[in-house]
Amino acid sequence: MRVVGEIIRRSGAVFIRRTIGSDKLYWAVLSEYVKTIVKKGFAPLEFFVEGLRSRSLKSLMPKFGMMHMVLEPFFKGEVYDIKLVPISLSYDRVMEESLLAQELLGIPKPKESTMGLLKARKVLQENYGTMHVNFGRPLSVRHLCQGKINRSQYNLIPRDLPQKPSGEVQACVSWLAYLMVRTQEEGVLISPWSLMACLLLQTPLLTEDGLPWHQLAEKTLWLRRLVLDFGGHLNWPGKVHDQDVMSSAVALHHSLVRLQAGRVYLVQEEEDEREDPRRPEDDVIKAAVPMLMLASYRNQCLHVFVRPALLAIAIHVTKSVQRDELFAFFCFLRDLFGNEFIFIPGESSQDFEEACALLRKCGAVHTSEQEVMVSNVGLEVLSFLQDLLQPFIDSYQVMFVYLCKDGINVISEKQFLPAVRNLATKLILSGELHTYEALSSDMQKNVFSALRRLETLTKLNASELNEYRVKKAAVGQISEILCGKIPPQILQTTPDAKL
Repeated sequence: MRVVGEIIRRSGAVFIRRTIGSDKLYWAVLSEYVKTIVKKGFAPLEFFVEGLRSRSLKSLMPKFGMMHMVLEPFFKGEVYDIKLVPISLSYDRVMEESLLAQELLGIPKPKESTMGLLKARKVLQENYGTMHVNFGRPLSVRHLCQGKINRSQYNLIPRDLPQKPSGEVQACVSWLAYLMVRTQEEGVLISPWSLMACLLLQTPLLTEDGLPWHQLAEKTLWLRRLVLDFGGHLNWPGKVHDQDVMSSAVALHHSLVRLQAGRVYLVQEEEDEREDPRRPEDDVIKAAVPMLMLASYRNQCLHVFVRPALLAIAIHVTKSVQRDELFAFFCFLRDLFGNEFIFIPGESSQDFEEACALLRKCGAVHTSEQEVMVSNVGLEVLSFLQDLLQPFIDSYQVMFVYLCKDGINVISEKQFLPAVRNLATKLILSGELHTYEALSSDMQKNVFSALRRLETLTKLNASELNEYRVKKAAVGQISEILCGKIPPQILQTTPDAKL
């Protein structure tokens, strides 16, 4: 894409390598270039904190390299302050929605080219709704870092000499990066379709039986009130009838759902003409594409629900009302799903209190200093929140089952992904697994990264294939805790403690 690349370059963009690796010279040149822009201040510097695109439309864990380059002039006292402006992007409909779902299923994406872009005029003629760009309130690094970092350490070394950041600096950069992504999430505008996707995913046999339109509309309006109670920002036109808003959302996503005879059905791709017989595994992949597309739109609003949802699961699994037991299980879930959702490091207590406050605000629970009790009207809210995260729990359990199988003692991520996908496909065909999200490569990679972080997968130093030893007992214990076989009393209650 030489022509498009040149246009982007002349617009002020800077192309950098996807991975820098051990190239110290490249790192030094790029770092000095970025720091010069920050110190001179002749133009704002825009970059994506996550470092890469999200195929699932869910916020990704931040990368720290670029953030550290930007912040280093402040740490060294070369600038008085740096202002960080979180920018949130919201889409009604994503152009490459089906391609992203196919990539998650291991299908390679088509090669990009200028000619391919010109040939895609038919795709560009489609209606993709609106895109919202929200510029948040500028955040002062000087104010945020007050009391978090001792900058005098940089006075002992000439500023021009590169130096490895201390643990204190790394922790500060990590905290700021997570804070930025979390602030970006709070600025996202949630579309009506995102709410409808949450409900459609909780409907069995959506392709065959569908869901009555009046039932979907009624539940969507209920969910809209819940989002507002939880502090979410909705892109819901105020001067348009609610039925028209929801009907237009369905019409916009005609490639995914259809409204027929008062029921909403999931649309599947048409059968390809092929000579060889179709395998059952092919049918699973075909059915998974629209389900992952639907899940991606649900993911756009997960940040609003994830904290109260974790508490709802803790209440359901532990069957306890004791605040300390619920907090212990909440911390366990927060730690386990730390690669799946955005949690600011060291703020487990704040997240738990936020979850309690939100459930209390919508009337789902009553709280005291010692207990969290479900109210008579709270079952509907808690049931919805549990079902919202159930696909994640089921998918994680599939991968735990695979790692605990006999003969799986050492494994690499390259071996893990296809093996888990094969197991999930077999479980779906047998009817033992009801979510297609276990087939998603993003979900599989997040599980692998979480187990590495929790040290249940330990890297073999002598391996050149990035292989890891599986601690089966630890994986099995996590699985049993997740399904409630191990009581919450034995869990560590220290916030952010590794399992």
